[in-house]
Amino acid sequence: MNAVTIEHLTKVFRRGVGQKAFTAVRDVSFTVKPGEVYGLIGPNGSGKSTTMKVLLGLLAPTEGKTSIFGMDSQLVESRRAVGFLPENPYFYKHLTGMETMLFFGRLCGLSGQKLHDQSRELLHLTGLDNAADRRLAGYSKGMLQRIGLAQALVHEPKLLVLDEPTAGVDPAGSRRIRDLILDCKSRGITVLVTSHLLEQLQEVCDRIGIMAQGKMVREGDLSTLIAVENQTEFVIEDATPELLAQIRALVPQDKLLRMGHPHTTLERLFLKVTDEE
Repeated sequence: MNAVTIEHLTKVFRRGVGQKAFTAVRDVSFTVKPGEVYGLIGPNGSGKSTTMKVLLGLLAPTEGKTSIFGMDSQLVESRRAVGFLPENPYFYKHLTGMETMLFFGRLCGLSGQKLHDQSRELLHLTGLDNAADRRLAGYSKGMLQRIGLAQALVHEPKLLVLDEPTAGVDPAGSRRIRDLILDCKSRGITVLVTSHLLEQLQEVCDRIGIMAQGKMVREGDLSTLIAVENQTEFVIEDATPELLAQIRALVPQDKLLRMGHPHTTLERLFLKVTDEE
């Protein structure tokens, strides 16, 4: 069973009288496997945010179907398995980090010692131990993103949905958030993430979907997508000058570590396929 299934999704927004309807998403289909990190990327207005909102039950599809672990995502029950961090999360700035965790935990139906233990563990995981008793009004942008990630995990979801989790965060904060995404993957949590910072996505994602003008224009395994198909590379261990001189003729098999296609960057692939559209 897939963690996420999007089948022929189309979303049309009706406008006022005399105005033409706007199609934000056009016949988009993709799946996210359990335990993987899937990156959904695209330029502004590409439809990726609308796709995420339909998946989370915040919008109803015009056509098609979305499901979470086999359950229709328009059903409230499907969201019990989901943790969500929006691009611009809102917090009560007068609460401390621990109070924030307890507040969101109770909203998810948690209570007692389990909630306190879970909150302390997540504050430690996100590097906010020392800020647990500080009010959120004194948190930096990176700290707010990390407390947002912690609250999204408080009820132990099977699917974590992150919308621009490193937007406006400094390099050190971005690195910590990327490490947290990889930690979630190691725990068996499926992660669906959008970001404009393609280099960062390239470090954490297993598969990628690229959207443009409401359509899915490229989708698949990251290493396959960024492979340069008309080139081949050899990676040789401890090559001596003599060996380098012989490469054109022959490469000894015991020195050949890897043979395959060299890779472009996710950013170059993104610009190429969106320019084509």
